[in-house]
Amino acid sequence: MVILMCLVIGVITAFVGSMMGLGGGIVLVPSLLLMSSVSDGFAWATPQAIVGISLITMVVTALSSTMAYAKGKRVDYKTGFLFLVGSIPGGVLGSWLNQFIDSQSFLMYFGVLMIVISLLFFIKRQPSDKRRFTGDERGVRTFELYGETFRYRVSIPIAFILSLLVGTLSGLFGIGGGSIMVPAMILLFGFPAHVATATSMFMIFFVSIVGASTHIALGHIAWEYVLFFIPGSWIGGKLGAKVNQLLPGKTLELVLRILLVFIGLRMIFQGLS
Repeated sequence: MVILMCLVIGVITAFVGSMMGLGGGIVLVPSLLLMSSVSDGFAWATPQAIVGISLITMVVTALSSTMAYAKGKRVDYKTGFLFLVGSIPGGVLGSWLNQFIDSQSFLMYFGVLMIVISLLFFIKRQPSDKRRFTGDERGVRTFELYGETFRYRVSIPIAFILSLLVGTLSGLFGIGGGSIMVPAMILLFGFPAHVATATSMFMIFFVSIVGASTHIALGHIAWEYVLFFIPGSWIGGKLGAKVNQLLPGKTLELVLRILLVFIGLRMIFQGLS
């Protein structure tokens, strides 16, 4: 029964994470925390073990979904590598800090943050294909997708600070960072939703490797259970990327907004319980 639950949780979390560029940890971590409180079969799921499992499964999810997104030419590699400059050292720092954190307090405060981010999507923004950058072209990206040309500007200082924060959160709580990175790319930099989700998964792949390696070194991995999540993560990652390509950008933003509110409320509830 535990094996079947691990496979199902792996598929669902990878599907959602890949489709929305969230990495899956934002669903997996609360799910395992819940299972550890209601099922004796998940008594092994301590906060540290959960984060370690989350990061390892996100490596698999991100790899499978990035391969699918790369075929569709949706990944902004240049910006992705820029984000990695801050997120990789942040991932190491967060993984080390994990052993000192109270998970219940985190769930409550991070849940509030998720809801606030979802509300920011109501701010009216100029479509990325309508933006004009006259004079100073530094940091401006041009991306072709569906026969349209999208233009958006990426500020290097803001990108570094943001990615350092996301990397730290990823290593600290095993959430992948996509729940912050995807809305930030859309709201702050004007990314098209499809490019934001694909680029997020590309970045999460490398960040998860660094974070997972640190947790392995610290002995936080319950290997006898990790292997049950990997097949589901690979399948879910492929399916999520496929569904993403079928949805319009506006629909992706709407689903992301709803998902962030749902996850936020769930985390607040668990944090208070």
